[in-house]
Amino acid sequence: MRTGGGLWLVKREAGAGQWVLRVTVHGRRREMGLGSVSDVSLKEAREAAEKWRACLLRGLDPIKERERERREAERRLHLLKEIAEDAFESRKAELKGDGKAGRWFSPLETHILPKLGKVPVADIDQASIRDVPAPIWHSRAETARKALNRLSICMRHAAALDLEVDIQATDKARPLLGQQRHKATNIPAIPWPEVPAFYASLSDGTVTHLALRLLILTGVRSAPLRFLHLDQIDGEVWTIPGETMKGRKDKTPDFRVPLVPEALMILEEAKRHARGGYLFPSVKKGVISDATMSRLMERQEMAARPHGFRSSLRDWIAEATDTPHDIAETALGHTVGSAVERAYRRTDFLEQRRLLMARWAQHVTGRHGQVVKMVKGVKP
Repeated sequence: MRTGGGLWLVKREAGAGQWVLRVTVHGRRREMGLGSVSDVSLKEAREAAEKWRACLLRGLDPIKERERERREAERRLHLLKEIAEDAFESRKAELKGDGKAGRWFSPLETHILPKLGKVPVADIDQASIRDVPAPIWHSRAETARKALNRLSICMRHAAALDLEVDIQATDKARPLLGQQRHKATNIPAIPWPEVPAFYASLSDGTVTHLALRLLILTGVRSAPLRFLHLDQIDGEVWTIPGETMKGRKDKTPDFRVPLVPEALMILEEAKRHARGGYLFPSVKKGVISDATMSRLMERQEMAARPHGFRSSLRDWIAEATDTPHDIAETALGHTVGSAVERAYRRTDFLEQRRLLMARWAQHVTGRHGQVVKMVKGVKP
């Protein structure tokens, strides 16, 4: 049945009739289905027919144009939350412990997704981005910067999936946010001459005191120390799994820490607190937190924090020893040299570091070791 303007109601052999728009495109007769009569009213069918006839007048094939609109609509249905989760999944292999600690995803989860998570990536522009990190742009500058960087990665991930997205949106948002007033500062550290006095104050044998003592003696980061397990100790060597080292990937070799006599004494004392093999358990469950050690220093009205003892150690090495750069950096677990250099250098300077850390232990325990002359490559 013809209704006018090329719109027909076609009765099929089975089921309800269907609205069909008959048009001529580039000399060819085409039929364009507009839906079942049970789903689309006559008024809706006429409005659709008018839209597609107007498309024909512009020289476009209405059937191809409708397909283009459908594909565009599908692209716009991808929400940022889905893209963020997919981007995180694809990067897990690059992250320490497959990203289980949450440090990569948490800036997105905390500061971006609550506001933009349900927004299609195609609709995200610099204006919508600006309003998200704005509340913390100056007060928590580093956190805001990380959140914006993670969002940029997600937008590039969406582009790689061939979705319609403005990959420059985050860069465009930065000028709208303005110059950050807050500047990142280094974690406060105790000057190395003052470390012995603080070390001596850690004398009650509690988990917190013992953990801080071992942290000072070894120069390691907080996380490996807090998760120290008995299985990682072999004689006078503590082996930290490579995947737990900051900034390192799973294929990175394990990091060996020489344990001097003072450190071994602390480990023996810590064994009485051990739970599940972990030497520094918390009161309830799991292991001691970095905040627990920090609060102890706060209660003593100290500006310094546990991580700062790595700086204290590094300054002592620079000012009180003649230790070569490679050994000094390796002592702190830093990656030294280019990939090619590391491929040919097979040593981790364990014995040289053992001598160095023995002298450091003499200093922090108040026995003041002499200035050390370290010769790179020569076993003491």
